[in-house]
Amino acid sequence: MPAEPTRIGYVLKVYPRLSETFIVNELLAHERAGTEIEIFSLRPPGDGRLHEMVGRVRAPVRYVPHAGLSADGLWEAIRDAGSSGRAATADAAGADARDLFQALWLARAVRERGIGHLHAHFASAAAVVARLAGRVADVPYSLTAHAKDIFHEDVDPEALRRVLSDARVAITVSDFNVEHLRGVAPEAHVRRVYNGLDLGGLDFSDQTDRSRRVLAVGRLVGKKGFDVLIDACAELARRARPVDCDIVGTGAEHPRLAAQIAEHGLEARVRLLGARSQDEVHAAMREAAVLAVPCVVGADGNRDGLPTVLLEAMALGTPCVATPVTGIPEAVEHRRTGLLVGERRADQLADALAELLDDGALRERLAAAGRARLEHDFDVDANAAELRALAWEPALATDATAPVG
Repeated sequence: MPAEPTRIGYVLKVYPRLSETFIVNELLAHERAGTEIEIFSLRPPGDGRLHEMVGRVRAPVRYVPHAGLSADGLWEAIRDAGSSGRAATADAAGADARDLFQALWLARAVRERGIGHLHAHFASAAAVVARLAGRVADVPYSLTAHAKDIFHEDVDPEALRRVLSDARVAITVSDFNVEHLRGVAPEAHVRRVYNGLDLGGLDFSDQTDRSRRVLAVGRLVGKKGFDVLIDACAELARRARPVDCDIVGTGAEHPRLAAQIAEHGLEARVRLLGARSQDEVHAAMREAAVLAVPCVVGADGNRDGLPTVLLEAMALGTPCVATPVTGIPEAVEHRRTGLLVGERRADQLADALAELLDDGALRERLAAAGRARLEHDFDVDANAAELRALAWEPALATDATAPVG
């Protein structure tokens, strides 16, 4: 391996993906720093909707073959890889045949492209493939673990332990996650690096001329807690304190949420707006008085890590009401940088929304402190530099005793 890798291979399950702006932010930060990156996507994107920022990424994207795999094709790939391919086959416990085939294909591309390090986002399929490819190509790998990939009930603890332990470093996005992963794999080098934002593109705006509208943004899935938000809006209506609320996003829960809105008679107050571009979301954040982030832990263990929309709102000067799920309290400190309410407590959420809508001075104070918190800990250029130092820059990458941070 060269003393300093000339190229970094980013291994992603799907790229680009509308909901994963944090990855695009990170890629752009690396490129601003002069890092040469190639992106390997294990699946093609299934959604044609993209954020404008994706077009600014210069790194080439290669889609790893994933369909039409045959036994003959797999054995041919193993033979072509020689002894390292046979070793990977023996080491592929927990991986399916497609994972192994994609790893062998990726290993060949790594050698041909002069890639010196692999980094995977999510400790699931991407990390499995990166680990095996690294073994075959004799390059190290690192990974960033997030939420569903470590908390969902379907996660195989032994497979998770394996990808964590064999990584040069396992990055994760909150101190909460660090403690969890150290319990899963005590021998792994687990470090926290927050997902960052390009704060230069997120100008703070004060509370002047803002509407009294509540905004929520995210996929319409159970862990977002949007059903709790609708119940909170119904509670405020019962108190003769009706609020207008917009929910941006698409997902499987749309029919159930729409029925819930109708059941409460809130059709004129609560709107499901569907998907919006990043620019449209930011414009809505600048107009809204409050962002509601009522995340919950799902029955299947699935939960959010530290939602990007929460950080974006704080950067833009929109005060947030959230729940203390996983890493959220690391950004939202109650009554300092935002308000925290109990998980699934529609009554507490209603109280917090009413308080913020009524108290402009509180909104201004929380907004200013929230922006300061973002500038201190969530600047993407600083955090991407920290990731590079931990994962692939030789001067610091081997320092496994560095403190969490």
